[in-house]
Amino acid sequence: MYQDRTYRDFEEIQRLIPFQVKVKETDLYIKSRSCLKNEARKLVLKYRNQIEEYVRSHPSFKKSLAPLPFDALAPPIVKEMLKASSQAAVGPMAAVAGTIAEFVGKGLLAYSPEVIVENGGDIFMQVSDKININIFAGKSPISQKIGIKILPSKTPLGVCTSSGTVGPSLSFGRSDSVTVLSSSTALADAAATSIANVIHSKTDISRGLKLTKSIAQIMGVIIIVGEEIGCQGKIELISCHNDD
Repeated sequence: MYQDRTYRDFEEIQRLIPFQVKVKETDLYIKSRSCLKNEARKLVLKYRNQIEEYVRSHPSFKKSLAPLPFDALAPPIVKEMLKASSQAAVGPMAAVAGTIAEFVGKGLLAYSPEVIVENGGDIFMQVSDKININIFAGKSPISQKIGIKILPSKTPLGVCTSSGTVGPSLSFGRSDSVTVLSSSTALADAAATSIANVIHSKTDISRGLKLTKSIAQIMGVIIIVGEEIGCQGKIELISCHNDD
């Protein structure tokens, strides 16, 4: 079922050109100094192929909901997923969207000094000026009314969101959104899933914030359940005003 991806309404950046790349389940929205659609598609095919080939010989990689042993012989993108999932205590595929965004984004930096790659709500970015990102939290009354200010000195950066009420991704919780910031987009994705899994109501927000402290490399987290919000770490929240 198609879902209107309203969370892709980034702040307009005149110097960056937006384009989209779709390969099977991977649907990337990218901004860079020039249109790099062909280069991005090649990178997506490269990294999807590495993951798909690994799954063929290691079926548990796709199905496991718990961390798997590190495999020194695995392709780099698979190693990153294994590492991130181990740190966040979730299955490797919990990090797949963020990891693909990160590997494609870093690959595009060879062609553009600034790159933003969004993959299903998970973002990798390298920017030269500040950027504001709205937080999409489904039917929460504060969805897209608050955001995060990102300074260029904090990039490259991963900003990943998991939800128990929005989208097709597996979550055992009921949060409207859990947004995690980390220098590792793979870890941000895995950690967002891990934290979202323990949020069943607004009373669990403190539990989610406590879990955040146990995961290294997390810069900050924002948890939204209904009209309630919990925030922790080095994050500058902003108010977002919609003209409509």
